[in-house]
Amino acid sequence: MSSHKVVQAMYTDDDVLMDAVKTVKEAHYHIEEVFTPFPVHGLDKLMGLAPTRLAICAFLYGLVGLSVATVMMNFIMIEDWPQNIGGKPSFSYLENMPSFVPIMFELTVFFAAHLMVITFYMRSKLWPFKKAENPDVRTTDDHFLMEVSAGDNVDAVKALLEGTGAVEINVTEKH
Repeated sequence: MSSHKVVQAMYTDDDVLMDAVKTVKEAHYHIEEVFTPFPVHGLDKLMGLAPTRLAICAFLYGLVGLSVATVMMNFIMIEDWPQNIGGKPSFSYLENMPSFVPIMFELTVFFAAHLMVITFYMRSKLWPFKKAENPDVRTTDDHFLMEVSAGDNVDAVKALLEGTGAVEINVTEKH
């Protein structure tokens, strides 16, 4: 497995971090990752990250839930065990659909929510007992860390990051 040098710059303010990301992107260096203790609005666009497609997944998962609810209620209440409840005979699904709307809604939300959590964990590669990848524990409290791929230009990247207001700069090997 090959390794390469990464320069890690630590910041104490999110506005300084945003300016530093702009500076690094303008200098055409590749930002490996940015670790923040809270979401920084606009950082994803500034880094040039593609928009997420999780909303499309949520819609599709909701459709799966709606389909399961429809098939389940039709089978249970119409075909397998029809009952005359309160003088309302169960001859067809469409005649009884208004009473099925709450179940359809609940299963749509249930499927979308649960499958979205599973999709998020799989997409983020968050498996049970996975070792944390956070390079500095201070980024979970009040610091921001930007990792910039240095290649052979370690000194140039360090000089660039020193001018961006970084409070600490480290060079590490990343595998």
